[in-house]
Amino acid sequence: MDEKLGLPAPSPSNPQLLSETAAQLSSLVDDVIQQAQGATENMLRMISEIDESSNGITEEMAQSKESTINRKKTLEEERERFQNAAMNVLAMLTGENN
Repeated sequence: MDEKLGLPAPSPSNPQLLSETAAQLSSLVDDVIQQAQGATENMLRMISEIDESSNGITEEMAQSKESTINRKKTLEEERERFQNAAMNVLAMLTGENN
């Protein structure tokens, strides 16, 4: 008996046993192929889902980056206005003290 496959060891003197063993091996190979195809299809679906998620995340990151750049520009403009206002106040106070 073949311990790995759980099949009787084929004997060249017994053609029926050889035929049965070949049929069992063929069936086993077909089952393995079907399982591999199923696993491959599942992996392809998961890869597709991951790709879609990745694209969505990349898009969100680009939007966040753009929003951050716009916010930085706005904050820099506000800082500049406050600095100008502070300079004007200092100039007025300095002018009054002279």
